[in-house]
Amino acid sequence: MKLINYTVEGFYKELASDSPAPGGGSTAAVEASFGCGLIAMVCELTIRNKKFADEADKYRKILKEAHRLGEQVQLTIDKDTDAFMVVSRAFSLPKETDEEKVVRKQTIQEGLKGCCYPPLETMKISYEGLKLAADLIQKYNTNAASDLGSGVASLKAALHSAYLNVLINIGGIQDQAFVKEMEQEAQALYKDGTAVANSLYGIIADSLKTQAV
Repeated sequence: MKLINYTVEGFYKELASDSPAPGGGSTAAVEASFGCGLIAMVCELTIRNKKFADEADKYRKILKEAHRLGEQVQLTIDKDTDAFMVVSRAFSLPKETDEEKVVRKQTIQEGLKGCCYPPLETMKISYEGLKLAADLIQKYNTNAASDLGSGVASLKAALHSAYLNVLINIGGIQDQAFVKEMEQEAQALYKDGTAVANSLYGIIADSLKTQAV
């Protein structure tokens, strides 16, 4: 059964078991999907508000993109676990002869490379989701401010979690050109995405504090 088809309770139980997968990578993808979903929710609530009727097309565009990103990252939930299982099986390959050792090593290395792509994809989607939130924050239904802020927090958490999963996988890869390329791309997404998330979260939190006063 695909992880994407689990109930929340079922996913939690699988996550909390002694099985090494699903783990942080799949969880990051789940978190990113929640963030995209919350952005879509804020768009829906804004579109329904007559005060924003003149810019309804803008919000529909953001809504459509939020749904696209959310659906895309949901696929990454299983991609991450599937990639891990490839590496796990590779470590079980025989290593009695020199030929078997070479095959095993090559298979592990290719598997580790494959494990880098799902979390990197989650990082990219999280960053794109944060940019949608940045477009939305300029003018939206502020009755849903806490929802937008929660979406930003979810996307930031996904970005950070996925980043750690890229780092742990490149740590075992011997192809230094591949490692450098992955590391540079992941670091750029981490740095830029974190800056956007912190800025948005601060704006939203400050606006809610003002309302409370």
